[in-house]
Amino acid sequence: MKHFYILLFAIIFISCGNDKTHDFTLKGHVKGLKKGTVYLQRQNDTLMETIDSLAINGSPNFELHANLTEPEILFLKLDKNDNDEGTVVFFADKGITEVNSTLKNFNYDATIKGSAQQETLEEYLVMMSKFSDKNLELIQESLEASKAKDTTVSFEDNYNKLIKRKYLYTINFAVNHPDSEVSPYLAISEVPNTSVKFLEEIYNALTDKVKSSLYGKKLKELIDLRKAE
Repeated sequence: MKHFYILLFAIIFISCGNDKTHDFTLKGHVKGLKKGTVYLQRQNDTLMETIDSLAINGSPNFELHANLTEPEILFLKLDKNDNDEGTVVFFADKGITEVNSTLKNFNYDATIKGSAQQETLEEYLVMMSKFSDKNLELIQESLEASKAKDTTVSFEDNYNKLIKRKYLYTINFAVNHPDSEVSPYLAISEVPNTSVKFLEEIYNALTDKVKSSLYGKKLKELIDLRKAE
């Protein structure tokens, strides 16, 4: 009997040791999904690193887990097993994030509920969609002008003005959200080629906490690199 209890305690100890703790949970639902694989990933330099994955067999609901030391951009990749893939990008933080989408339009139908950083990012993306719509309008106007042989319409000039407005909006958005990790992320992902002056304006506006974050450090590295060029 003594040996039995020793063996039992050893099994419990090993089981506890192998139990993977996590502080981030992604709950997903993809309408119409019956077969495939979902991957939770992060970008590690130029490579995508898979943190967790799950094979889907019948149920459109799934959970993926990770350990996060701080807020960061993560990727939910769906492999439909038919040479078709989709990826949803979101800002994750400790706790629970929910992603709901459809199999048919996985990327575009995705709705995300979770971190405060995600809410800030979505506020920014709403305006970016308006810039995209305006770009489509410019293309349409250019095509119509070309058919009518109207040389007074300059697509290039209008496009450059639109890009400038987009850059200025991004810079102002980042400066006006100094306590969010979204700000340095936008600086390094959306306007890395803007002038060092504007990059420094964003960085100097950040709170000390955000400056010491993952993307705050990356922004500082980018500024130092640009200055050394």
